[in-house]
Amino acid sequence: MTIALSTVIIYAKDMHRSARFYSENFGYETSGEISEGLIELRPIAGGAEILIHQAAKSLRLGSAAIKMSFAVTDVQKFVAAAKATGVVFGAIHQANGYAFANTKDPDGNSVSVSSRKFRD
Repeated sequence: MTIALSTVIIYAKDMHRSARFYSENFGYETSGEISEGLIELRPIAGGAEILIHQAAKSLRLGSAAIKMSFAVTDVQKFVAAAKATGVVFGAIHQANGYAFANTKDPDGNSVSVSSRKFRD
């Protein structure tokens, strides 16, 4: 049996704002249409799709133990391009042959970009 991560569901206070964040900054396509209570985002370059779900008013966002990490070949270049669109990342960290940087989405969820997948 083959198992692969196919979908990440993100709970958001403003579904359209979150859909724009991921489509404009991380290479996802979406119609922005809410269907069956979800906005579907499809990855342009492959990978898991994202479904944006309306968060319950009682849900405390940004405190979940999850971080989405997007693979990029050049973290410094990606972070600079993101800054030009208003997405601010923290410091770029160097690890064992790769780099990564962290930010938050509009609902406070942790998001990173990492070149780990492309390390030597």
